[in-house]
Amino acid sequence: MLITGAASGLGWALALAARQRGWRLILVDRDARALADKCARLAGTDTDTVRQRALDLTDAAARDALVAELRDEPLRALVNNAGITHRSPAAATDMAVFQRVMAVDWEAPVALTLGLLPALRRGGGTVVNIGSMAGWMPVLGRAGYCSAKAALGQFFEVLRGEVADDGVGVLMVYPSFLATPIEANALGFDGRPAAHARSSVGRVRDADWMARRTLDALDAGKRRLFPDRFTWFASLLWRLAPDLYHRLMRRRFAVELES
Repeated sequence: MLITGAASGLGWALALAARQRGWRLILVDRDARALADKCARLAGTDTDTVRQRALDLTDAAARDALVAELRDEPLRALVNNAGITHRSPAAATDMAVFQRVMAVDWEAPVALTLGLLPALRRGGGTVVNIGSMAGWMPVLGRAGYCSAKAALGQFFEVLRGEVADDGVGVLMVYPSFLATPIEANALGFDGRPAAHARSSVGRVRDADWMARRTLDALDAGKRRLFPDRFTWFASLLWRLAPDLYHRLMRRRFAVELES
């Protein structure tokens, strides 16, 4: 199993849970120091079970080198977890912020997956994409993030049908609000850290909870995972009564209109 964004947050929780279930791991993160520390804690003396590769997945040359290294190995699971978000009104946000979010949340997982399709075919593997309920319904202050996650879902739903005969599966995971560093590291309108605290709806879950459910869904061969019933209901409300949804969202996320 290859996991991106593995040195913290949900990626680290997935690595812990997967190792406990007997998976051999390839962990990828751009934070080389944190990655080395986590891999040492995870592998102990058995370094053959956990491998690490420190790189920025938006660096095409570095990403291509990783693909070249791994494409001839059988890969059972590719977990596209690395992500970034922003908290800023669309009209006030620099295009560079949107481009950065799209590069991390859409371009990188798409390019990595396409490059590793030969390895996934050899391993009869599954692509696990950590999407977001924000890809199913609009969330104020996150136009770029919503766009990237919506694009991610659409791309991989198409790919699912195109590679089904190759024995490659796709699991789309749609978390809601998680207590992970992705929100702590959210970009503001100018690319610097967001200055205001995030707004949320429903219960904020921890990464371990989400990791267990993701691996359970993978083990069960599921195609989609909607782990939080409240946000699943909210996504239905958006489709059935979009004007009501917008009124409730503007009330709940009022701080995004002021920032």
